[in-house]
Amino acid sequence: MGRNTRKRRTPLATKAIAASAALALGGGGLIWANFYASAHESNSAQNTTKAATGQVATISCPDVGQKLTNVPARAQQGVATELANLDKQITEAYARLASTRQAQTNDTNFVQNAIVGPLKEKRAATIDRIRIDIQRVGGSFNSSLAQLAACTTLTADQANQTTAGGQQNGGQQQGGQQQNGGQQQGGQQQNGGQQQGGQQQNGGQQQGSNGQAGNGPTAADFVDITKVQPNVAAKPRKTANASTGTFTTRCGVNANRNFNTDNVIVAPGVANGAHHLHDYVGNQKVNAFSNNQTFLQGGTSCQNKNDLSSYYWPVVRVQNGTQDFDQNKDGGGKEGNVGKILTPVSAQIKYVGSPTSKVVAMPQFLRIITGDAKTTTNGLANANAHWSCTGFENKVQLTTQYPICPQGSKVVRTFAFQSCWDGQNADSANHRTHVAFADANGNCGNGFKAIPQLTMRLTYNITPPTIQNGVVKNAYAVDGFPDQLHKAATDHDDFISITTGGLANKIANCVNSGQRCQ
Repeated sequence: MGRNTRKRRTPLATKAIAASAALALGGGGLIWANFYASAHESNSAQNTTKAATGQVATISCPDVGQKLTNVPARAQQGVATELANLDKQITEAYARLASTRQAQTNDTNFVQNAIVGPLKEKRAATIDRIRIDIQRVGGSFNSSLAQLAACTTLTADQANQTTAGGQQNGGQQQGGQQQNGGQQQGGQQQNGGQQQGGQQQNGGQQQGSNGQAGNGPTAADFVDITKVQPNVAAKPRKTANASTGTFTTRCGVNANRNFNTDNVIVAPGVANGAHHLHDYVGNQKVNAFSNNQTFLQGGTSCQNKNDLSSYYWPVVRVQNGTQDFDQNKDGGGKEGNVGKILTPVSAQIKYVGSPTSKVVAMPQFLRIITGDAKTTTNGLANANAHWSCTGFENKVQLTTQYPICPQGSKVVRTFAFQSCWDGQNADSANHRTHVAFADANGNCGNGFKAIPQLTMRLTYNITPPTIQNGVVKNAYAVDGFPDQLHKAATDHDDFISITTGGLANKIANCVNSGQRCQ
């Protein structure tokens, strides 16, 4: 997924990379293990130091997909398949990393020679297949993309230095039409600093500061929301031409547990293309193999049966030692997504208007992804995560940390999708450039048209995590790609507009006329 230059984002100079763990083989599949295990097993001080400071903590690979901004229609399926192969290769590299711990201790060049080097070769071949797919149908390919084959590594020592003192919120999350937007300011980090490994519990899963599965979250990923200064900016002023209505669609909370680890938008035709689990509401038959024709046959969980749209987001899990149905499955425990899946207490889905203009109806099959599932790799340019607590939403919104809420307060995830459309395309090669955010005053630029802005608000009952001596207990986290370390900033939301009976026009007319509809 590429960076949309029309988005109102200020990239951070630093990336939220905190990798203190790696994949290990165990149980029924891939789990995550403490990097210092080999050090604890050695009686040699020299070997202990070598293991603690020399081991690779994570492999960071450039996101090829975000650089692909022009892929011919006839090449899109092949390119999507190859991009999914790149994600699979990274997961396999982590598995290799974990199963060769002793070899890494004995040979400081092992990771480069046996893991990173071969990974580069695989990625280079995959990127070349993308080139062939594009050029075969007459498209142009940027030869500089070949340079994205190489991946980098961080040692455990470097990873600890990266997160020393706790993760800070920074940059500016612009306000505008974005619901609950505003400047994100770094609050005080509760008990940040050195991350300490916990005891091996729960069938070999790592419990402690690195999360139950070892790949996050860490203590630095949490903050006591009562200690964060207010950071929500005022919304843009409405003009006389504003569209002030709202349309609410009631689609449930996925109480029927309609899950899968696919993503038909970014990886059509590829099973487990997301490498993490999604909640689905609305359309009930969306998976990697769905298409525009089958969408219309999917049925819906929405009360309005003309709303066949697909609303899906990564699940939230609490890491309290509980195992769920996918503990030994792809996209679940085998890829570092562990713990009890939490069903939202409420899920509000609402379309709102523009503060400066009327809106046009969304086109059928419009696809929008908001946020970035790979911010640990890509940085925060496309991050659109908003975490808060009930009672604090109008004061504090967090992007790079999960809130620790007071007793009796619920955790809140809020999403506000891009509200400007290019007027032509239902999707784009990197799934970003056909839509954009309005500017700080609420205006759509570059010939884009305002559409009803999809907003979502999910609430969860979560026992507040506790942090003691730099170790987080009862952590919760959003599902994600295994190399993204379950960072709060990786939260994202996906949407496909599918309507019948003229519903798209009804939503736009309701918003434009200032009504409150459902």
